[in-house]
Amino acid sequence: MPNDILPGIKQFDLTGKAAIITGGSKGLGLAMAAGLASAGASVMLVNRNADEGAEAARQLARDFGTNAISYSADITDITQTEAMAKAAMEAFGQIDILINSAGINIRGAIDEVTPDDFNKVLQVNVNGTWLCARAVTPYMKQQRRGSIINLASTLGLVGLANRTPYTASKGAVVQMTRALGLELAPFNINVNAICPGPFLTEMNLPIAHTDEAKVSVLGATALGRWGLLREIQGAAIFLASDAASYMVGSMLTVDGGWTAK
Repeated sequence: MPNDILPGIKQFDLTGKAAIITGGSKGLGLAMAAGLASAGASVMLVNRNADEGAEAARQLARDFGTNAISYSADITDITQTEAMAKAAMEAFGQIDILINSAGINIRGAIDEVTPDDFNKVLQVNVNGTWLCARAVTPYMKQQRRGSIINLASTLGLVGLANRTPYTASKGAVVQMTRALGLELAPFNINVNAICPGPFLTEMNLPIAHTDEAKVSVLGATALGRWGLLREIQGAAIFLASDAASYMVGSMLTVDGGWTAK
């Protein structure tokens, strides 16, 4: 047996690790936070709604017996993202994992979406992701370890009509992930992205029962259905764990076979 195969190592065990999850009080962010907590990680849920975040953290602590806290911050503000990272260090003594899950989507034809709409989506999805990664990087460099997981999208890999703000932002996240992965690999910090397909989150509820969804979602996936929130958890646990130690700048699609067609 090769000497780098170590019996007894639990590659998916996150016990003793600490994670920050932005957008962590609901939707995919909360689902991924629950996944990490179930694997033993301590978690900080970052969101703008303090009450919602506090309740989500209490629920995770009850369900998984882990250290779960919430932190209220605007991820588009550099002062607040730096304070977020400092608060995580004070709470946990380390930052092992960052999941950049906070994001927004404004749909519409290009001549209907306003420049303010376009800029708002980029401000949250791109600038917010960059600022949070920037905030945790000094701590991870000092530790010489870490995992940054960005939430890109299948719409960062393929196009869809009437989604120019969102597709532009997620395409930027894809490229940011690749560049940052190359930059931080020498410090033993792995940067990768999850590219979710059609999950029935609050963001997608407005189109859930439309004819467009029947064609571009249900009719386009190999499984013929929306993704369940729990189905994002495995990807998050994997990329946060030692099992993904040789992955750098990768895009992990979780889309029910949407981009396979």
